[in-house]
Amino acid sequence: MTSSSSSLRDLYVDPSSAWSFIPTNAVNNATSSAPLSAEPPAAPAYQWSSRPTHNSIYDLSPGLAESPGTDGGELFKALVAAAVLQYTGKAVGMPWEVATTLLQVQWVDEDNDDTLSDSSGEGDSYFADPNAPRHQPALRTDEQGYVIRRSVLEEGTRPEYIIPVGSADGTWAMLKRVGRFRGEGWLALWKGLLTDAVKEMLSSTLQPLIDGFLQAVFFPSLSPFHQPPLILPVASHLITGFILSPLDLIRTRLIVQSFTSRYRHYSGPIDAFKQITRDEGGLKGMYLHPQLLIPTIVDSAIRPIIALALPGKVASVLSGPHSSPDTHPQTFVVSELLAALLGLFVTLPIETIRRRLQVQVRGTAHPLKACVELRPAPYNGMVDAFWHILTEERSDLPIQYPQRRRRPSVAGKKGR
Repeated sequence: MTSSSSSLRDLYVDPSSAWSFIPTNAVNNATSSAPLSAEPPAAPAYQWSSRPTHNSIYDLSPGLAESPGTDGGELFKALVAAAVLQYTGKAVGMPWEVATTLLQVQWVDEDNDDTLSDSSGEGDSYFADPNAPRHQPALRTDEQGYVIRRSVLEEGTRPEYIIPVGSADGTWAMLKRVGRFRGEGWLALWKGLLTDAVKEMLSSTLQPLIDGFLQAVFFPSLSPFHQPPLILPVASHLITGFILSPLDLIRTRLIVQSFTSRYRHYSGPIDAFKQITRDEGGLKGMYLHPQLLIPTIVDSAIRPIIALALPGKVASVLSGPHSSPDTHPQTFVVSELLAALLGLFVTLPIETIRRRLQVQVRGTAHPLKACVELRPAPYNGMVDAFWHILTEERSDLPIQYPQRRRRPSVAGKKGR
């Protein structure tokens, strides 16, 4: 038994190929009335006309038949969905950003640990009477009677809101240290989340607008198939970073400050903005202070240069000068990864210096009570910060705190 299989495509008749025959006299009679004549009617003539086609497939999209317009409700829903998605994405990665920022601003002094060890008195104690009472050296105090810290490694003089210096050797270790520290807790890993999400949302919106505006002004006749000069995207990122630099300053301050309510300096981003503008020179100080303006310009310019120019240079080294993403897709994937790793060696020190300068208060503002150790003396700029980080800080983390050996008491010896 054989059956002929036919496709539904063969049975479909396109309405556009259907023609209608309209007599010309019928059209004339419908438009105008003519008097009856005795002459015999002429043979009717026909003309071809196509009926308006209707495709039922487009019924699936009812908005196509309507006039294009902007629906306020749909636009609002799209904006809310984008904001929720942006906020959720930042919330997932925020603990790692908090840990990274705290590691960047933490001041780890290269101390010789003389104050915590007993090696300085071993020579004198050899000739001293072991039964004589030991006199501890007097601790230095300030005018109010508080003990002056001689080293950041002293446990007895460390404030309760500061995480022990050098107790974490990486991002994951700092993340766990913040969560388990009594003065911080796991919720402290999301400090500055709202400010960071708003900053990223505004950055992703402003940068394309500024880039399009610059192209329309300087290269109005540029074809869409031609890549614009590198200076345009770099300039758009630079302008965007400068406009949003106060938000980045507030984000850093909120992350670094103590999470304990008693030592908290800012209650939120709005309060931080008010205090900074009141005590540190207003908007002019937030934008144009040399210790904030220069790092912002350098950081905002070097990132797009590395992201846009370095992958192509690496790909040309790997597969030749005439390589492109269409001809060598695997090579460009590897080149982007290598460019990102190489870019970290340049951007990470610049970002670290920028974070150090952001946590320094200026004007009449009170010092920030941070959850990590900060440098007691302020930096004078990017070069000064770079030099002091190289010369006065240590990198052998985590620091092993020396334990004091307990000496037997005199009463215990006499009892034996």
